Amino acid sequence: MESTIDPSVEQLSTGGARLKNHAADSMSEIKGVAANEVKNLIADVEDLVARIADVKDADVVRVRAKVQNAVDAAKGSLADGADSLRRRAQKAMSGADGYVRESPWAAVGLAAVVGAVVGILVTRRS
Repeated sequence: MESTIDPSVEQLSTGGARLKNHAADSMSEIKGVAANEVKNLIADVEDLVARIADVKDADVVRVRAKVQNAVDAAKGSLADGADSLRRRAQKAMSGADGYVRESPWAAVGLAAVVGAVVGILVTRRS
């Protein structure tokens, strides 16, 4: 005996998987753009430090050392932050996917409520 619920659950599961993949792709793209911007900033600061390497003034030498230490720390933090962000995003997506698989009708209801609220807000602005 085939139920009409099974196709709906299958469609919801497929939609959840697509949403998960899309969110993962978006997170990767955002992470890549942000990482590139920070890397460019670090490269610019390193270039600046290299250009003032010939200056022997004590204050400049001290500031140059501080800046170089900050750049090194930023590189380490960037790597750690990217890993942490990736782990948290994967955990959140796994949790959402698990919730949809365990409670598909609750997820459909929640999506309907969110859609209704968004619809009300959009019509109010018009």
